[in-house]
Amino acid sequence: MNLLESLCSRIAALLQRSQMNADLEDELRSHLEHRADDLERSGLDRATAERRARVEFGGREKYKEAIHRELGGSSFTTLMRDLRFAVRVLRKSPGFAVTAVLTLALAIGANSVVFGVLNALILRPLDVPNADTLYMLQHGDEASSYQSYPDYLDLRNRNHSIEDLVAWGADVASLDSGGDPSLIWMESTTGNYFDALKLKPYLGRYFHASDEHGMNSAPYVVLTYSYWQDHFQGDRRVVGRVVRLNKHPFTVIGVAQPGFSGTLMFFNVAMFVPIVNHAQFGSGDDLIKRDNRWIFMLMGHLKQGVTRAQAIGDLNAVGADIQRMYPRDNGKLTFTLTRPNLYGDYLGRPVTAFMAALMMLSSLILLAACANLGSLFAARAADRSRELALRLALGSSRLRILRGLFTEAILISLAGGSLGLAASIGLLRGLSAWRPFTRWPIHMPLTPDAKVYVLAVLLAIVSGLLFGAVPVKQVLRTNPYGVVKSGSTTRPTRRLGVREVLLVVQIAICAVLVTSSLVAVRGLARSLHSDFGFDVQNSVLVKTDLSMIGYTPERAAQMEKRMMDGIASIPGVESAGLIDHLPLGGDDGEDTLVFADTTTDLRTPNAADHPDRFHISPEYLHAANTTLVAGRGFTGHDDQSVPLVAIVNRHFAIKLFGSVPNALGRYFKFPDGKRLEVTGVVEDGKYDNITEDPKSAIFVPLLQFPSSSTNIVVHSKRDPEELSEAIRNLLRRMDSELPVYIATRYKDLDTMLFPPRMATLSLGVLGMMGAILSITGIFGMAAYSVSKRMKELGIRMALGAQRGEVLRAALGRAVRLLALGSATGLFLGLLASRVLASIVYQATPRDPLVLAGVVLAMALLGLFATWIPAQRALTINPLILLREE
Repeated sequence: MNLLESLCSRIAALLQRSQMNADLEDELRSHLEHRADDLERSGLDRATAERRARVEFGGREKYKEAIHRELGGSSFTTLMRDLRFAVRVLRKSPGFAVTAVLTLALAIGANSVVFGVLNALILRPLDVPNADTLYMLQHGDEASSYQSYPDYLDLRNRNHSIEDLVAWGADVASLDSGGDPSLIWMESTTGNYFDALKLKPYLGRYFHASDEHGMNSAPYVVLTYSYWQDHFQGDRRVVGRVVRLNKHPFTVIGVAQPGFSGTLMFFNVAMFVPIVNHAQFGSGDDLIKRDNRWIFMLMGHLKQGVTRAQAIGDLNAVGADIQRMYPRDNGKLTFTLTRPNLYGDYLGRPVTAFMAALMMLSSLILLAACANLGSLFAARAADRSRELALRLALGSSRLRILRGLFTEAILISLAGGSLGLAASIGLLRGLSAWRPFTRWPIHMPLTPDAKVYVLAVLLAIVSGLLFGAVPVKQVLRTNPYGVVKSGSTTRPTRRLGVREVLLVVQIAICAVLVTSSLVAVRGLARSLHSDFGFDVQNSVLVKTDLSMIGYTPERAAQMEKRMMDGIASIPGVESAGLIDHLPLGGDDGEDTLVFADTTTDLRTPNAADHPDRFHISPEYLHAANTTLVAGRGFTGHDDQSVPLVAIVNRHFAIKLFGSVPNALGRYFKFPDGKRLEVTGVVEDGKYDNITEDPKSAIFVPLLQFPSSSTNIVVHSKRDPEELSEAIRNLLRRMDSELPVYIATRYKDLDTMLFPPRMATLSLGVLGMMGAILSITGIFGMAAYSVSKRMKELGIRMALGAQRGEVLRAALGRAVRLLALGSATGLFLGLLASRVLASIVYQATPRDPLVLAGVVLAMALLGLFATWIPAQRALTINPLILLREE
């Protein structure tokens, strides 16, 4: 009841505020008139009596505030009065208000975007019930979350701390739903997958553990909602429909709930299939081989009352038992628990490190913006010194003036924060709909949530308080009577003031950002111009997998020969060669252990090297433009009727045989004891990723080591689109059920080049933002300096000062601050060399070109920012200024 009465009284006070103010004015006016009447009766004239009465009465505003407080004036009323006054003040300076709002919008928008990405990929849990108890099992000795299926069964049945333990893995298959076959990605999961995640289907039903009755016993699929909408047009009759996966019939039993597209948040699969049918998509022994640890990932819920540390200890005990029972198949089997997001630490650590660095740099943007606005606020307070002094002289309190300044700052910060948040929401939603790769179903769910909104509001409020606090000391030290008598003057001083310090900080931050962006550009340029070991120009890739549609190894070899011969006969094709998996192709490549020819104990510790292994046709090296530096390439005679041969890269040749010439004719062994003769040596290249150090690679002939995984590299100067259509038509005539992916070799590198490109783009944008803020800061400082010293500069010019002297007098301080800030920022950039080098490959701020680029960029920024103030200083007419004086 008291709350209701208080609310009613506040509303009534608001409604009666105008009448109360009018009554208060009448009362104050009555006091002044009565005092003037008394003074007039004492012998003063009326005008003198009224003036003395006003002087004796003092500031009317402080009496109004005191009376409002005594009458119960609410804080809300005071706030509204401050807001109205702040809006009136800002409307008188639209240029300042717009500049300040846009500056903050830029900074807060950048921070919101970076935090939105960080939140979506790292901080946000899976959108499933009880996500806080859900953990992935990761190996304790490596950044990997993969396990073998037999290990999964033991861990599921024998642990006492994780319940609803599930296994899943990503698979690619050929889908034939009645149209052209296509390659699709899916998750093969254990039957308890959906029950463990406590998900409800949108349509139909999910499969369950009760549907599993042995190998290939559950031919069911569950479509993701997005794939159902895109490829089945939301047809509800899809439930019960039979589709063919790798030519095997599967029945669609349901559609997953909207928004759930798999356990990997950035990987948007098309459907889910039971793991017991995995043999139809991969190797037939994937579910029985205990040493095949690169197939499935595991996750489950912590049991109630069990801590993470206790669960890790329990899992490690089970792992130790598995290791003792199967010493040949498993090494040290230890575990840790991570949140299910980016493949655990395998991708999580690099992405988290990069996002943390990006968040730090975006925070520097915000700090630079606050420094910029703090400098502007200090300059504006100096310009308003006479106004503020008059208000103090008329009785306004310093607290009231500071409250007004902070109200202006918070208004600007909230407006800038709202604008920046709106822009960041649009950008994040655009990125959510972006599909950067055609071959991979990469999806970044970056739609902002409440955390992003809260962060933007907090940044806006904190920013307003930061730059609003800059002129506090200036206001507290203002002598109102001295300012009113002498006017607002600005005298040059040798020591650094608040505005100068803020400008130096801002320029230093800008120099750090420019350094990081140039480091990124330089690193990307080096990456793009590094030697890949193959040619990406004039090259088209044709990718398929014949085992998906039932080809036996013998039939696959015959079909591959037909495909290469047919493609080679297309007009404009210069050569076509086949390789089982591509260097830098983004696929899980094949590696192997090799042993020296003299080694007889072929166990892992005695291996001489661990190279990547590629199966190629005789035409591949020519089609890929891979340089043969010694020996010969493969021919059609290198088949299973002759001794085994191999081509190695330079790194392998030097590591095993000491030199390239010494490698020719020498032998090495595979773990099964097969001896291979080195017949050729090729140049080194990049095989797994562009950031790798030089590593060994061997190439073996397809005729001796057949493979059903088919990647045909086609070298041609013909238009890629025309050539792709011709290849597609040719292969469709050969086998209408053949799923094919065709792209230029350069386009296929998008996956590998995505991280450095994104790093360069992100750092480049932040560098541009820093440059813009630096320009506005230097320009504001220079323009303010010129405007305050116009009369002095006019006198100098009247006394015969040269143009150079005038420029030094007008802009010398701004230029010195620019030099100081740039040197500080460059020094900080050098100190942060390790951090910058970790963001972008082959990048360091100690690069002479980077150093020269930073110096040149900062000099150009300074020149651009001081150009207009310099022109204004040089066009001063001393006669006009002196006449005005």
